[in-house]
Amino acid sequence: MKHYWPVVLVVALLAIVPFVTTSNVVLNFLITTLLIALVGQGWNLLGGYTTAILQVQYGINAWLGLFAGIFAGSLVGAVIGVLCFRSGLRGSYFSLVTLAFAEVLRIVSSVTPITGAGVGTLIKLDLRPEAFQFQSRVPFYWIVLILVALSLVTVRGVENSRFGAYLVAIRENEDAASALGINAFAVKLAAITLSAAITAAAGCFYAQYFLFIDAAIAYGPWISIDALLAPIVGGAGTLFASLLGALVIKALGETTKLLTGDAPGLDLVIYGLLLIAVVGLAPRGVAGVLTALFRRPLRVQRGDDNG
Repeated sequence: MKHYWPVVLVVALLAIVPFVTTSNVVLNFLITTLLIALVGQGWNLLGGYTTAILQVQYGINAWLGLFAGIFAGSLVGAVIGVLCFRSGLRGSYFSLVTLAFAEVLRIVSSVTPITGAGVGTLIKLDLRPEAFQFQSRVPFYWIVLILVALSLVTVRGVENSRFGAYLVAIRENEDAASALGINAFAVKLAAITLSAAITAAAGCFYAQYFLFIDAAIAYGPWISIDALLAPIVGGAGTLFASLLGALVIKALGETTKLLTGDAPGLDLVIYGLLLIAVVGLAPRGVAGVLTALFRRPLRVQRGDDNG
């Protein structure tokens, strides 16, 4: 149980926010930040399309659509995993293929009538909790916080399980892990399925929060880039990598927009330069910087005690 105390502490601190302020600006910033953190666990928002189509085309309840979207996302993740891992794709080749699949899904969604083709899918406004719509942003904040908390608990559980040890072994040397009897294919397939399920949940939430989704939103390059950048900036391999990275990415994005005003494209240039600087100056991410800052006073204190 002690392994989960950091998750409990972080979630508890975030849970205090609605009691401190109900500002739509603050809540919207934190909701989108938590959404990016959730997306950082995977690579597409297929679940958003699923729940939107079920509501608009078939009149299915949004909450049922949430679970259907998670299932659909995990199923697609499993299919892609089977195709990639059976072909022996690893590393950057696997990453490129997942991006290629996302592009294929984007093209198909942009021309298929059931998804709204190029227009997208607009969910009817129905401000009732049973329709997964609320008049205030506070309930949305609680829901996305719960989703992030569940993902953090899942990640922590994986880290301290045999399954997590298998993942580390495969990451370090897949051939050696296979030689030791680890079923690399099954382990990687389970990992990508879990990752796809988490991100599908983010997609379902996105669709309900903005009441709209299209091919560019669900499968566009921005989602792949944010999913990649969040854990890298936060500190790849650490528990709160996606959360820290999402906070930095969102804060940098909003700050550059504020500083550049109406100058078109300038905010993106500055944003890109700042991200390059963060990655270049802090290769271990924000988590590595915070760890170094925390350990330095302890080293100084130990040196004084020894002296």
